[in-house]
Amino acid sequence: MSKVMLEVPEEVAKLLKVMEAKLRQEGAAGKSFGEVDPEGALKAIDEAAAALQCDAKRRLLQGYDVDAPRLQLAGQLHSRVGRYTATYKTRQGPVEVERSLYRQVGVRNGPTVDTVSLRAGCVADGWMPEAAVPMAYLLARGTSREAEATARQMGVLPYCRASFERVGHEVGALYGGQRSRVEVVLAQEMRVPRGTRGVSVSMDRVAVPMEEPKKRPVGRPRKGAPTRPVDVVWRMAYAACLTFHDAHGEALGTIRYGRMPRGEAREVAERLARDVQALVSRRRGLYVAVLTDGAPELHALLDEALATHAPAAKKPVRLVDFWHLMEKLGAAARVVAGEETASALREKWKLSLLNTPGAAWAIAMALHASGKRHVVLGDGKPVHEALTYLENHGERMHYAEARARGLPIGSGNVEATCKSLVSLRMKRPGARWREASGQHILDLRALVLSERWDAAMNLTLAPQRAEVRRAA
Repeated sequence: MSKVMLEVPEEVAKLLKVMEAKLRQEGAAGKSFGEVDPEGALKAIDEAAAALQCDAKRRLLQGYDVDAPRLQLAGQLHSRVGRYTATYKTRQGPVEVERSLYRQVGVRNGPTVDTVSLRAGCVADGWMPEAAVPMAYLLARGTSREAEATARQMGVLPYCRASFERVGHEVGALYGGQRSRVEVVLAQEMRVPRGTRGVSVSMDRVAVPMEEPKKRPVGRPRKGAPTRPVDVVWRMAYAACLTFHDAHGEALGTIRYGRMPRGEAREVAERLARDVQALVSRRRGLYVAVLTDGAPELHALLDEALATHAPAAKKPVRLVDFWHLMEKLGAAARVVAGEETASALREKWKLSLLNTPGAAWAIAMALHASGKRHVVLGDGKPVHEALTYLENHGERMHYAEARARGLPIGSGNVEATCKSLVSLRMKRPGARWREASGQHILDLRALVLSERWDAAMNLTLAPQRAEVRRAA
């Protein structure tokens, strides 16, 4: 075996010697059938490896430091203001590096920068991308406590819960500030699953617990009253998705989008439409289906966005969700046919809708002819509600024709997006959100669930790095 000589600090050398001694001890115990200690040996290996990695990264970062009176940083002339030791956070842990600080010439009391952070592309106050990106990923997946616990079990990112929270939101804010630019590149590089024959676009709403300021009561506050009282109010956030479908209408993959309640729903629809434009421009012949529930404002938003931002999507097929209709027809069938035969009538209507063109109008005529439009069942009038739904959305109920073309007819993908993107992360017991921090999580989580994470993070953090040159 080859030997490699490395110069390392004394504390790292001690750990390497402990590891070597432990390996020899375990080897001897194994050959002599003695008692072995795999946990202790692995711990010694991990500690030595982590210490060696930290020292190697410290030396790397130290090499990025430049100590000069003046430098050109990101194209601007900067002058040195001092030299200090700073902590940089790596995947294995913090390392200390002595570096010079610079301030732009002519900017009084302006922010200081250092060549180490600029060359390494650090996030916030010295967080290396190799640490910041996985911390943001874990925060998108779960709470900061869960993120900290996961990292501890994996033996990496030895930082506290508050650090996961802060760094994750820093990365989310960086992405949010560049979302438009990043999404253009992601759309251009979008990978289309094999066998894709078309795409569907859908949009829906989902309630989110929002923290909002609470008006103080008149008079002097009682003892122990909170200094900043808040209410938890449920507001409607927006979720949207672009789903790839095969020749049978089966989903092959989904890109997800989210917007907090105070954001513009129109913005979500436009982002989705721009991705459709990029996709259809490259893959001529793909069909585009617009699938929504019965909310007129949602399909109006999608129709407008596609017409404006996706002109390449010629004659998109517009459908209202099949299962929303069946839910209303099921209730109407109980009124028209009675409880005993309601399921048979519902099944008859279902098969007719799936296989017979124009079935929606035939069912509407049958409901009219029943004379039971105003019969009350429970808290509602099921036949009236079904008829109203058919009358309002009948032009979007061409299910037999859609199935013949291999188009999807259900909006289950956007309902799954509401759950996976929003509900699972943001509607936990005791959770409440503010607009900005909630949008960070939605953005990051959408990238994770859409399998766009790596590409988006590379594009987002690229501007963190800047060129360092000698001053002229």
